Amino acid sequence: MPDKADVLYGTLALMILRTLDVLGPLHGYALARRIEQISHDQLSLNQGTLYPALTKLQQLGLIAGKWGESETGRRAKFYTITRAGRKQLQAELENWSRASGIVARFIEDLS
Repeated sequence: MPDKADVLYGTLALMILRTLDVLGPLHGYALARRIEQISHDQLSLNQGTLYPALTKLQQLGLIAGKWGESETGRRAKFYTITRAGRKQLQAELENWSRASGIVARFIEDLS
């Protein structure tokens, strides 16, 4: 099995926002596992990667955190996307689509 890929700079926020937008409130561990699952385990997120991103998104007002109880009975912070987060998500999706289209043209046209 190939090594797991590193998350490209700037894409983790997009993945977090999109996951919360689709699935609703999740605690950090569940969020990391879901992102890994969607990537077919090609990405690996650890606390040192995920939690700084969650903190930054929360400081920017793009997500909100609320303490609650996880499915295992542990105290956990559940994150939800905010209205500002949904607006930012739309902008990020448009930027990603545009950027990936440019890269695709280089891959296809320069071969």
